[in-house]
Amino acid sequence: MTRCPVCRRVERPFVRAVAYGSYDGGLRELIHLLKYNGVRPAAGVLGQMLAEAIAGLEREFGAEEILVIPVPLYKGRRRQRGFNQAELIARAALKACTTGERLLLATDTLVRTRATQSQIGLTSHQRRENMRGAFAVARAAEVTGREIVLVDDVYTTGTTATECARVLCKAGAAKVWVATVARTLKLSSKNIDFDASEGAEEGFKFSDFQGFKDKTESALQFDQERLETLKP
Repeated sequence: MTRCPVCRRVERPFVRAVAYGSYDGGLRELIHLLKYNGVRPAAGVLGQMLAEAIAGLEREFGAEEILVIPVPLYKGRRRQRGFNQAELIARAALKACTTGERLLLATDTLVRTRATQSQIGLTSHQRRENMRGAFAVARAAEVTGREIVLVDDVYTTGTTATECARVLCKAGAAKVWVATVARTLKLSSKNIDFDASEGAEEGFKFSDFQGFKDKTESALQFDQERLETLKP
């Protein structure tokens, strides 16, 4: 696998990105239960999955406490939805993490300064323009010199994560990692942004996601049956 020319020109400001599984099947349905149907108990299950993804980063963390920052929603969208799914998942993940005492949730440090249109159907260039200037650090002193785990529900092309990480690094963050519950795999897309041979600092590696589908579906089998009764 090779990265497309556009993606090779986009320097990722985060160290590495990890995800629990691929965005399909039961995992996709579980995310939708939370995000679009408001089934909040699903956040607990998704948080346990995110905790597993974060565990894969622990050996890279420094000795100091790590800030966990959810990707924020714009105030209008949050008011409409009633919650930020990334924040709910992050809170549940910290409860499930074995080293949770080293992870500090920071929910108001990164803010969304304007509404953005849906990224669906946009080209890579349009996605970057859509997100440019959409985030800001409210209190730079809180991130200066700190290591940060940026959390979201789904990593698609990495445009949102890249812009958030760029803003955090500009504010003085020492390192930024990205951790999501799911990661889309579009092997036929002209916007592929992962590489099977280059270093992890370039983003996701295809090999990191081989076999995730089976792992995800088996892990979700019980939880889906338990959550089925919660659907509206």
